[in-house]
Amino acid sequence: MQMSLDLNMEALRRQYLSQELTPAVLVERLDEKMGQEDTHRIWIRRLSKQEMMVYANRLEGQDPSSLPLYGIPFAIKDNIDLAGIPTTAACPDYAYVPEKSATVVQKLIDAGAIPVGKTNLDQFATGLVGTRSPYGACRNSIDPSYISGGSSAGSAVSVALGFASFSLGTDTAGSGRVPAAFNNIVGHKPTCGLLSTSGVVPACRTLDCVSIFSGTAEDAATVLASAKGFDESDPYSRRPGTGKTWKAAFRFGVPQEGQLEFFGNTETPKLFSDAVSRMRSLGGEPVVIDFEPFLETARLLYEGPWVAERYAAIRPFIESRPEALFPVTRQIISGATRFSAADTYAAQYRLKALQRLNEPVWEKIDVLLTPTAGTIYTIEEVQAEPVRTNSNLGYYTNFMNLLDLAAIALPAGFQSSGLPFGVTIAAPAFSDESLLELATKFNLNQADPI
Repeated sequence: MQMSLDLNMEALRRQYLSQELTPAVLVERLDEKMGQEDTHRIWIRRLSKQEMMVYANRLEGQDPSSLPLYGIPFAIKDNIDLAGIPTTAACPDYAYVPEKSATVVQKLIDAGAIPVGKTNLDQFATGLVGTRSPYGACRNSIDPSYISGGSSAGSAVSVALGFASFSLGTDTAGSGRVPAAFNNIVGHKPTCGLLSTSGVVPACRTLDCVSIFSGTAEDAATVLASAKGFDESDPYSRRPGTGKTWKAAFRFGVPQEGQLEFFGNTETPKLFSDAVSRMRSLGGEPVVIDFEPFLETARLLYEGPWVAERYAAIRPFIESRPEALFPVTRQIISGATRFSAADTYAAQYRLKALQRLNEPVWEKIDVLLTPTAGTIYTIEEVQAEPVRTNSNLGYYTNFMNLLDLAAIALPAGFQSSGLPFGVTIAAPAFSDESLLELATKFNLNQADPI
């Protein structure tokens, strides 16, 4: 009979400090809990008990209070390197074995965390659905007939099912937020450059960031504190800047009624309205904004030449082995060849104009509140219409990195089917700590009457 295993970071920390638990015992129990079957298709490469124990044994004799992530198990999206374990980016023919871990992974291990496995994803991090993988469609943690969300599919499900206290994903177009919403967990998309991307297979290198999944915003903040830091080896790493801060009273933007889109879902509009009420109860004043500049920015990401960055990231591979790519992934990335250099400059000019157009919005509001996704689809629905459904899921997410925003996806209730709904709060770059503080209050207030 399996013993219950609470992977909440504070709960684990208390047990380590009281010596009720050791990292070696945690590994034993976690290995048993994970079992032999992977019914949700979470893993591309689960670490064996012996492999996990190597990290646990390194902590033996150390004071649990000396390391912020002492004995905390975490999962890693399989486009992020872990030394000695293959990185596939969900493409078996692309696989390589890195000699050293990605900078962010090594920082977490140095802080005491224990890696437990490499997780399934939409191939080359191209998709928001979690179904575009030769390792199988990752299944939703609540209802396996539904999608997990992607591209950081297995990373989110591993946390939702209690196999990891937190996990690493990546986020270019929403991959660190949509899976959080669909699995009722927290997904923090940090400011671009705040976490190093050295040792990460790029998607759109100018927009990529490493993201954090966790059960609570407090846990995400703890992980962020250990994971962040300037990295000279990463040309896109940034030194800390000054973000937005706000007091107990704050203003939050919500899109105009006609600009909210729920794609035919009749229940999620009420859940979003409840989230607006919850923000009011925290001292927030809603401010209706014109969402169109955000939406136009979002359309640039896949309708414009940024998709060519995905081609550039794997150009030698896709040109020599196009048949090795998942069919939908190949269709999307190969489409980049239709864009010229002139198209790229024209899109860059339009983006600069949209960035300038968005600047006055932040004089009126402190944070932006939107649904994370207007609806959720079954795996069957996505497989029937892979491009349209994926595009719908990016409605509220695709603009974030183009506009240099930090964001956090939060649980915000359930539909009558039991499927979760999530919202996202966002603010300009380097507002991460303030966002996480507000997110903690939002989560704590969920049980209160609205």
